[in-house]
Amino acid sequence: MHDVVIAGGGPVGLLLAGELALSGCSVLVLERDREPSSPLKALPLGLRGLTAGSVELFYRRGLLKAVAKASGVDAGKVGADPEAIEAPAPRDLSHFAGMALDAAGIETSSLPFRLPSPAMEGFMTSLEAVGEVLSERCAALGAEIVRGAPVTAVAQDDAAVVVTAGGREHRARWLVGCDGGRSAVRELAGFDFVGTEPLFTGYVAKVTFADPDRLPLGFNLTPNGMYLRTPFEGHLGMMDFDGGAFDRSRPLTRDHLQTVLRRVSGTDVTLNEVHLASSFTDRAMQVTTYRKGRVLLAGDAAHIHSPLGGQGLNLGLGDAVNLGWKLAATVHGSAPDGLLDTYTGERHPIGASVLDWSRAQVATMKPGPNAAALRQLVRDLISTPDGTTHVYRATSGLFNRYDLGSEQPLVGRTAPDFRFEDGTRLGDLLRQGQGVAVDFSTDRALRTAAKRWEGRIRYAAGPVRDDLGLRAVLIRPDGVVAWAGEPTPDSRAFEQAAAQWFGTPDN
Repeated sequence: MHDVVIAGGGPVGLLLAGELALSGCSVLVLERDREPSSPLKALPLGLRGLTAGSVELFYRRGLLKAVAKASGVDAGKVGADPEAIEAPAPRDLSHFAGMALDAAGIETSSLPFRLPSPAMEGFMTSLEAVGEVLSERCAALGAEIVRGAPVTAVAQDDAAVVVTAGGREHRARWLVGCDGGRSAVRELAGFDFVGTEPLFTGYVAKVTFADPDRLPLGFNLTPNGMYLRTPFEGHLGMMDFDGGAFDRSRPLTRDHLQTVLRRVSGTDVTLNEVHLASSFTDRAMQVTTYRKGRVLLAGDAAHIHSPLGGQGLNLGLGDAVNLGWKLAATVHGSAPDGLLDTYTGERHPIGASVLDWSRAQVATMKPGPNAAALRQLVRDLISTPDGTTHVYRATSGLFNRYDLGSEQPLVGRTAPDFRFEDGTRLGDLLRQGQGVAVDFSTDRALRTAAKRWEGRIRYAAGPVRDDLGLRAVLIRPDGVVAWAGEPTPDSRAFEQAAAQWFGTPDN
């Protein structure tokens, strides 16, 4: 019997499998597709954007260079200068509802708790590139991947889950559905999936244009919808506000795609050939809880929304890194009471916020005079320094905050990348998936307290380049600050926080 079976071998399932294997769990990944690669995962249709928060995640697990290389990105150009004293201003900012924003308008003084880091910027990648890196990590850590095994049945009791996939039964202590927006696990386990119905059918295709110069690059909002051309040759995206009627209802023929493109673009552009195409909608749905008994959900299995703003992959990766260490602690019997329930408590609000962000963009893009007026208002607002900064904070993935019951402003946020005088960074200390106690004051009582959780919490002491006015911090394995000591490190308060997140000490 495995500790955990994961349904779905996409980036979310693979990241979760690696997190669990890193913590010593036996993991089996069941993937529906027989082959790891497909044209829909490769460029250009598999194009995805990694936010700075996801880049930071990969950095803290020692995967950033590999992901950047697989994505065709120079990892040395992703973050700040390693010798920088202050965090640089963001260099890149995407869009809101197709309206581009200028990163120069971000007010860096209002961005809290920033320190220079090798992971300060997002970059473009593909599902294939991320999947390759995470598959290699799973293999190195001993997680097993079985392909060509779609899940067809799920049964659970108080002790285990039985998963039928590919004609075989697999028994595990826990099952996590990472099997996408049409999740079989979600349906078979009886999760409630609620939300809003679509306003548009979206298309992404690789085509040959007869006259590509007639369609400008970038996002193009029109009175009838939106179309997108990227620098990738023949890469086309469209939004047609038909109430989602066409999605998966009929074949995606050249004639149909050309008709939609002409209507949306307002031109008589011609498509010579369609090489590959797929459709989607802005249906925005979320499960009411991410756990039912011994079954949990992550990624698109737990929430779906339109791809506007590029939040989907990043939201799922955040689910995986949040869940991984909590489920591993539960498997090993070291988790405090209620730890696994904090997965829903922390991630459900983040998912709901992303769904609303997606809905807001769709509402401003809908054809008609009312949306056009709203769009102009939004454009004016997001062009201000406050508006531009708000969009960056909402989309970068660096400024989410979980409510951990503390008024200390850093608690619940991702930890800054503290740098010790010997050059060691916090990111280096998080690679093995343990918690980290960082003691800037080298307090003997705090060191003694941290050793009680040795193996679960790594203790690091010494002065750092910039301690942000703190004396000590306790950081969870997912990089989130669980406790911060100021102006003096109180070892008793530290022990209370450590017990809250890491359970009973060993000694």
